[in-house]
Amino acid sequence: MASSSFLCPAAFTFSQKPLQSTFLHSSSLLTLSILPKKLRKPHQLRSLIVAKSNGSDSADVPDRLISALCYFYPFFDGIQYGKYVITQFYPVQAIVQPLVPAIRVFKSFPFNGFLVFLTLYFVVVRNPNFSKYVRFNTMQAVVLDVLLIFPDLLERGFNPKDGLGLDLIMSLDSTVFLFLLVCLIYGSSSCLLGQIPRLPIVAEAADRQVL
Repeated sequence: MASSSFLCPAAFTFSQKPLQSTFLHSSSLLTLSILPKKLRKPHQLRSLIVAKSNGSDSADVPDRLISALCYFYPFFDGIQYGKYVITQFYPVQAIVQPLVPAIRVFKSFPFNGFLVFLTLYFVVVRNPNFSKYVRFNTMQAVVLDVLLIFPDLLERGFNPKDGLGLDLIMSLDSTVFLFLLVCLIYGSSSCLLGQIPRLPIVAEAADRQVL
C-alpha cells in the first residue's frame, strides 16, 4: 500500500544520535487545612480555591498546548526505532503518517535535536517565567530524550546482521519506539486535559530538576 512504501525504512534517513489534576486539588486542600475554622466560610473558600488555581502551578490553555507539544520532541528524536513496527503494522502507520512532514523537518539538520534540547532546557525548564506545570512537562520530555542514549549505545556496540542477535535488536527497537509512542499519546492528551502526566522512569528525575 502507498502508506507502507512511504513509511518504509528507506524513506527516512535517520541519524543514529545519539502529572495529574489531583496536584492542584491537593494543594488547595493543604492550604485549607491550615486556615482557622472561623475563616472557613463558603464564599471565602471559593475565592481561595480560585486564587490557588490561578497561581504559578496552574494549567491554562497556553500552558497545556506548550506542554503537549514538548512530548513530540523525544518521539521525533527516536522515530528511527520504529523502522520495524511502522512497516509491519498499519494502525501505527496511520498514527505516524500525519507527522511525517514534521519528522522530516526535524531530521533535516543533524544538530536539530541538540538545539531543541538546549532550547527546552535553558529557555523553558530554567525559566521561572513559565509555570511549574510547563517546566515539569518539558523536563519529562527532555529526560525521556536523554534516555535514548542507552539503546543507541547498545546498537553501536552490538550490531548483528542476522540470527538471534538481529531478533534481539529488532525487539529492543520496537519496544523503545512503542514506549515513546505511548508516552507521546499519554503525555500530550493529559496536558490537553489540564492533568499532570507522570511518566514511568522519568517523572522523579523531572521532579528533582523543577523546583
